[in-house]
Amino acid sequence: MNQDVPKLFQINLSGLGCWLTLLATFMLLGTVGLGWLANGILIVIGLVIISPIIGWLGFRWWLKRNLVDDQCPVCNYEFTGFTRTDCQCPNCGEPLKVEQGHFQRLTPPGTIDVEAVEVTVKQIED
Repeated sequence: MNQDVPKLFQINLSGLGCWLTLLATFMLLGTVGLGWLANGILIVIGLVIISPIIGWLGFRWWLKRNLVDDQCPVCNYEFTGFTRTDCQCPNCGEPLKVEQGHFQRLTPPGTIDVEAVEVTVKQIED
């Protein structure tokens, strides 16, 4: 065999025999009267191919509806949580709950949250 000749028109037909055998089997089943069996096999193959795609799209839709990306109200650390769950801030450890798409502090009833305001000090001279 001459190795110096470029192989411009080389065609790989190694998998063609398998597909021809499968096609011949389905045609034989159809002529014998077992076309329902061939149709059933094709339906099962179609379901095996389609169901992971539908499952992936359903999972993405569920994640889009149930994931919340917000900041901790205590330390402003941004992280992700699930709706209608209680969680803990990974930065400061504050227990939080997810309400209306935002993180809220879990506080006992009657607790009042206040924000500290920095006040500048002025020296009064006598």
